Amino acid sequence: MKKNSYKREQINTSVQRALSSILRNDVKDPRIPLLISVTRVNVAPDLKTCKAYISILGDADSKEECRAALKSASGFIRHELAQQLNLRLTPEITFLMDDSIEYGVEMSYKIDEIMEEQNKAAALRDESQSNQ
Repeated sequence: MKKNSYKREQINTSVQRALSSILRNDVKDPRIPLLISVTRVNVAPDLKTCKAYISILGDADSKEECRAALKSASGFIRHELAQQLNLRLTPEITFLMDDSIEYGVEMSYKIDEIMEEQNKAAALRDESQSNQ
């Protein structure tokens, strides 16, 4: 399979959707939070391995607990994935933490702060010009 072939993109999308569904509905481990997102999936061309990028909001301890829970439930998750998808092979899943959503929220908050400071400075400037 080519590196970015259409078929491979379809497989990645299918695995991502199925993993999201499995993590939300089927895995009952309390260490896995309800707000968990599968941000990206990269299935190897030979379908033997898969990297699943997971994003959760929380501190480092909760992320590590979630990663440990996912690692311990990986056999069950793989079994459920095989039930939902019709693939020649069911890939071995490696869960990796993805901080991109958290980073985006943080950047949005910082942009809002800067915009608020600029608006205050502009208001002060306008006020001082109107007093002159």
